[in-house]
Amino acid sequence: MDRKKMMMTTVALGTAYLLRNRESREKIKNQFKSMSRSNKNN
Repeated sequence: MDRKKMMMTTVALGTAYLLRNRESREKIKNQFKSMSRSNKNN
């Protein structure tokens, strides 16, 4: 399997997991929110 195909498969599996698992989805959202807040402060 070439590198690009492997990366796309990994992204697709991760996305499917996040769509099914609400707790993980909320955790990721909160991390992005906190990162965006810290970037605005810098």
